[in-house]
Amino acid sequence: MFIQTEATPNPAQMKFLPGQTVMPSGAAHFPNATTSDRSPLAQRLFAIDGIAGVSLDGESITVTKSEDWDWQALKTLTLAAIMNHFTAGDVVILEENLPNEAAAELSEADLTDPDADPQVIANIKDLIDSHVTPALADSDGEAIYRGFRNGMVILELKGAASGLRLNIEQMMRHYLLEIDGITDIDDMTPKPGLDTDEGRAIRRLLDEHVNPQVASHGGHISLVDVVGDTAYVRLEGGCQGCGMADVTLKQGVANEIRTIAPAIINVLDVTDHAGGANPYYQPGK
Repeated sequence: MFIQTEATPNPAQMKFLPGQTVMPSGAAHFPNATTSDRSPLAQRLFAIDGIAGVSLDGESITVTKSEDWDWQALKTLTLAAIMNHFTAGDVVILEENLPNEAAAELSEADLTDPDADPQVIANIKDLIDSHVTPALADSDGEAIYRGFRNGMVILELKGAASGLRLNIEQMMRHYLLEIDGITDIDDMTPKPGLDTDEGRAIRRLLDEHVNPQVASHGGHISLVDVVGDTAYVRLEGGCQGCGMADVTLKQGVANEIRTIAPAIINVLDVTDHAGGANPYYQPGK
């Protein structure tokens, strides 16, 4: 078995391509070991000291390392773990044990306000079919309508679509004045870390200080979760795929987060920058 590797714009991340299907459909992201119960492959990788995050998609495995580790040692161990997993014939995902199983099983009716205007819902679905889906075609992403509640369109964002959430929201709000925004159904899964003192402080920092600055470049930074001494952030819109994203995060945002939340030691970027459509980043140039 020959496994190829690819560097990413984020030096803390490396992509591994085993030459066979990883995920038959969609993608899965595990920002830490505690979230990896449904993936034996991710669990095997988290058993390696220095591995901080794992993302899986159709043909590749993106691994995030801790800041105090280097790829010289981790690359060999990661390659061996992936090879052992696939040669043993072990499954990648245990579909019957999804952490957001409750949300995934909810029907459109469950996720829609009883008094929602049927015409507004029809307009939302038409807009997704006519504008959102074609816009995501080149990025191998998908946005699936799941419901409409409290003015928010609930979408199931797959692949690169999760990193383009801000772009999708801006497009939909431009055409549909009746909606307040969009939310990913995955974000409906409870994340206790967001309601800690650190989580609330970081979200205020991003909303009130950081995002107004990066908005001029069409960017947005979201707090995904807080687990222990680690904050997981996702760079969206113009920040996804930007060649300066790593500098912005490490020299700017990460330091600001540590200042207002001293308990946070690590700030990890879980963005799939290779899936970005940012014009300021051109691979191989």
